[in-house]
Amino acid sequence: MEDEEQLSNYKADMGDGLTLNRDGIESKSFRSLLSWVCLDHSSLWKSGLSWSVFFVLGIGVPLVSHFVFLCSTCDSEHQRPYDAVVQLSLSSLAIVSFLCLSAWARKFGVRRFLFLDKLSDESDRVREGYQRHLQRSMKLLCIFVLPCFAVESVYRIWWYATGAYEIPYYGNMFVSDAIICIMQLASWLYRTSIYILVCILYQLICHLQILKLEDFAQVFQQETEVCSILQQHLMIRRSLKVISHRFRKFILSSLIFVTASQLMCLLITIRSSANNNIFEAGELALCSISLVLGLFICLRSSTKISHKAQSITSLAATWHVCATINSFDEPDGETPTTQITSGQVYPVNIDCELDDEEDDADDDSDNSKLVPVFAHTISFQKRHALVMYLENNRAGITVFGFMLDRTGLHAVFGVELALLLWLLNKTIVSWT
Repeated sequence: MEDEEQLSNYKADMGDGLTLNRDGIESKSFRSLLSWVCLDHSSLWKSGLSWSVFFVLGIGVPLVSHFVFLCSTCDSEHQRPYDAVVQLSLSSLAIVSFLCLSAWARKFGVRRFLFLDKLSDESDRVREGYQRHLQRSMKLLCIFVLPCFAVESVYRIWWYATGAYEIPYYGNMFVSDAIICIMQLASWLYRTSIYILVCILYQLICHLQILKLEDFAQVFQQETEVCSILQQHLMIRRSLKVISHRFRKFILSSLIFVTASQLMCLLITIRSSANNNIFEAGELALCSISLVLGLFICLRSSTKISHKAQSITSLAATWHVCATINSFDEPDGETPTTQITSGQVYPVNIDCELDDEEDDADDDSDNSKLVPVFAHTISFQKRHALVMYLENNRAGITVFGFMLDRTGLHAVFGVELALLLWLLNKTIVSWT
């Protein structure tokens, strides 16, 4: 019964041309990409084709490339002493990404996974913002992947063109080298793209929640009942919990594999016998850049959404303070129950806000803006209870209970960046 329900989800999401959203939010290139990276399991043969492509490009080609075409007897410029680390790192992240994508598609379907099924309940501002970011996802993937792929292509073509007589071949030398070169480039592009794609999907879903949080911040600019505010916040917290639960294994696995890969690169490049020139270690540096880039996308998205969610507490406290101060202007010292909107507006300047993010200037939850006071609508007790609730129930992305906030993620990214810069110094900078 469960398998039939999952299959029906696939057919609804993928069977009719991969329609992502019946409300008009769709992207042909994005749909084609989702199908290309094996999200189309609407039929048995498509599922088999997806898994076959994964095993060939994600596992088979890297194994053949390492054990058959390593060329250990070639000259110093054509030897690849770091190929094992490169192939293992890329394949490990590709396996994790593919398994996560397959599990999400099989369990949720595309529409539900991307929260498109509930997007009709959101405001026009949220829908339009999500539509723009959804259409921009393909461009981001190309921006992140194609430059590295271009460098990898140049290196592979040079490697086969200048070392054709030393590299093992079968049958016709030129045909054999051309086929193997194309397969290796396709494998590199497939493994890198599928990893970066999951990171971009995570960024896309986090961006939707950021839009919802910015829309939620508007409740403090108008007359709203506490029950309505609480209900909206609970819905946002639930969405963040769902995202955390779906992506926690991928984020943790990515952090472990990328860190392990960086440490292995560090250990093998600091050996006294290591010859760290750009011909031998250039591919290693390119692999590290791609892996750290994907991890940076995830960390930045987690940091932004956790910071945005926690800033709601500060905004609510500001709103509560302004309303409380305004209530003392009443002659009887009591907050009346009649719904009369105060015309007073209180400027609040808080210098403790971090201003290292460019988009903070347009943040609707920025508590340095003027806060209109509706003291006559909500009693002090209700406002105080709401602020206490927000302070003790901070929303954000968690991984197995650990909140991914700026403090921890800055430390993690600092370590990853230090390892990457060390590797680039040992390979590219020292050679030039």
